[in-house]
Amino acid sequence: MGQPRSDQRRIIVALDFPDVETAEHLVAQLDPTLCRLKVGNELFTRAGPPLIERLHARGFEVFLDLKYHDIPNTVAAACRAAADLGVWMVNVHALGGRRMLEAARTALDAHASPPLLIAVTVLTSLESRDLGEIGFDTKPGRLASRLAVLADDSGCDGVVCSAREAGAMRNAHGADFRLVTPGIRPVGGRPDDQRRTLTPEEAVAAGADYLVMGRPITAASDPLTALQDALGEVSAASGM
Repeated sequence: MGQPRSDQRRIIVALDFPDVETAEHLVAQLDPTLCRLKVGNELFTRAGPPLIERLHARGFEVFLDLKYHDIPNTVAAACRAAADLGVWMVNVHALGGRRMLEAARTALDAHASPPLLIAVTVLTSLESRDLGEIGFDTKPGRLASRLAVLADDSGCDGVVCSAREAGAMRNAHGADFRLVTPGIRPVGGRPDDQRRTLTPEEAVAAGADYLVMGRPITAASDPLTALQDALGEVSAASGM
């Protein structure tokens, strides 16, 4: 297992809000030296690039979580557009295949300041039955492992994976392969609708690099304190 990264901002706060005003109210309570932010499909569709610019103006780095999945030329163009926005991380679906992943890598490599390129393997909403309906006669974990190999071979910087898969992913891909893990809940926190959760300390100990956290921080009465508490758990595991 690779050594923990020295990066202090290992928590990515998910701005999973239906409107810009709520998102920006939350962001105003956070510290850009302590975390990064994730902007997904709903919020980006409503607010677009101007929101990214405002988050950058506040000092935050942004994970643009749009999960590109299309023909290689289209995904390459989308990745170039994301890089032009100055985002820190962008993701694509590994199921798009090698040519699509390599096209994304080539497009970003041509940029002066390329974001990290992260592949999504198998959506956590999919079970074996769901995979069977779309032609995959295998378990989600096995397919995720195969797609992670493809992503690594195609030049991706890492994958989104369950924190429970982080140890195996780390052993298979080494210290430089970034592992971005959702479904993180602090000690004593409610699981909400997540079925397989780990605490920040457990996730980092398992090999995760970046922890995506939403409601445990965004729904807290004091989001900054909740973030600081979670960072304390990360420090306990990483020795920071």
